[in-house]
Amino acid sequence: MFTFILWLILFVLCWPLALLALFLYPLVWLILLPFRLVGVAVGGLLQLLGAIITFPARILRGPSRYRN
Repeated sequence: MFTFILWLILFVLCWPLALLALFLYPLVWLILLPFRLVGVAVGGLLQLLGAIITFPARILRGPSRYRN
C-alpha cells in the first residue's frame, strides 16, 4: 500500500516518469528473477553445510530438554 501511495505522489509530480516506472517494473522483475533463485539456492547450500559441520556437536551434546 505504501508503494502505491508513493507511486501516486510520483504520478502527480511527474506523470511521464511514473508511467515509465509502471511499465519497466515487470521487466526489471523478470531480469532480477534468476539472481533471486541463485540467492535461494546458495542460501540453502550454506545452511546445509552449516548443519553438516555442526552435526557432530549436536550429537555429542545429547538430547535437549526443550525441543523446538
